[in-house]
Amino acid sequence: MKVLFISGALMAGILAATSADAASIYAGQTQAAQVCSHCHGVRTPSADAPFPPLAGRDVEYLQKALKEYRDKTRKSDIMNAIAGSLSDDDIADVAAYYAQQAINP
Repeated sequence: MKVLFISGALMAGILAATSADAASIYAGQTQAAQVCSHCHGVRTPSADAPFPPLAGRDVEYLQKALKEYRDKTRKSDIMNAIAGSLSDDDIADVAAYYAQQAINP
């Protein structure tokens, strides 16, 4: 009986973590659609934009870059303004969303 209880508790924890990850990616998708995709696209850059695509980038790299833009230790007038309004949770969500996107050539 004890093994069954422990197994059930482990499954509940796994399901909770999975839904939290899904919620983070969904929140990141919403944020990306509202702000990021205008310049960076989702999987490929926007038409006529010189900005790099973010799809498939390393999540840690994306988080670090966004935090640096937000804190103005990485300079870009546009990105400093955009990232300046992002919380740590927003940054984590956007980074998770873009990192899980497949790259389209």
